[in-house]
Amino acid sequence: MTAPQPALSVVVPMFNEEAVLRLLAVRLRGVLDGLGEAYEVVAVDDGSTDGTPAALAALRVGWPELRVLRLRRNSGHQAALHAGLLRARGAYVASIDADLQDPPEVIVELLRRARADSLDVVYAVRADRSRDTRFKRWTAGGYYRLVRRLVGEQVPAQAGDFRLLSRAVVEALRELPERGPVLRLVVPWLGFPSGEVTYERQERAAGRTKYSLSRMAGLAAESVTSFSAAPLRMATWLGLVGVAVCGVLVVVAVLAWFAGVTVSGWPSLYVAILFLGAVQLLCLGLLGEYVARIYTAVQGRPAYLVAGDSAAAGPARPDPAELADSLR
Repeated sequence: MTAPQPALSVVVPMFNEEAVLRLLAVRLRGVLDGLGEAYEVVAVDDGSTDGTPAALAALRVGWPELRVLRLRRNSGHQAALHAGLLRARGAYVASIDADLQDPPEVIVELLRRARADSLDVVYAVRADRSRDTRFKRWTAGGYYRLVRRLVGEQVPAQAGDFRLLSRAVVEALRELPERGPVLRLVVPWLGFPSGEVTYERQERAAGRTKYSLSRMAGLAAESVTSFSAAPLRMATWLGLVGVAVCGVLVVVAVLAWFAGVTVSGWPSLYVAILFLGAVQLLCLGLLGEYVARIYTAVQGRPAYLVAGDSAAAGPARPDPAELADSLR
């Protein structure tokens, strides 16, 4: 006998979030229990190496609505989020990070807005980023300006992965052939009716951020190469500029030869070689990014592997050793 469909699923991707799990459970459960509707929380353990698995097992004992989806290895935030969305069973599916920077209380407003206005997507948009560093505000602003220019104005500015999706949107995501979509761009691209709810982002409740500068740069590169061939066109324009510069230098070289001052032109030759070498390497690098994506797609390897789903294991039973460790 299949379980009835919950009204709401909340997907929480996490990696080494042992320090914040207790606080997350208290706030999230308080909000969802107050809805008075059936719900499930899908905690996606993205290959955590600390006490996160044991803490989740302990929480499941007293929280039957908590469902744990465990990935075999750390596959990245977007892959973990995608795995949770595709396995969520709710009529609406919200996604939120575990660090409590996005307040769980906003989920109620997202759900209310979706139902009141018959929306399939409701984005939680940050009202301001005053708590972020100047560098973070500058890079985030540049990222959203870039993706809105490449993908379109339908991408909401200052909206991360805190959003609410209807079942229709989740099923549309399931039909996409992409193995690792950038969801903050794919969801707007689908074109479902959408709205926004603004909120104030908080400080991280506990633990350390797992989103380093290199991960943010990787997300930006993935966003651009997934949705646009603009970098390849830029390489073409750079090649044309290089050809034009070479043409000018050829004219300069011929005039210098006729004037008998060819030896004095070595700086222009030096600059031309450096310029053309840099353009060629840049174009090869841009081309390599797309070839790498083709290579990855041809391999056909999944973006993540699921090691276990507590929904298939039945009700949780306390393991005394794990319970004692998690409560210390």
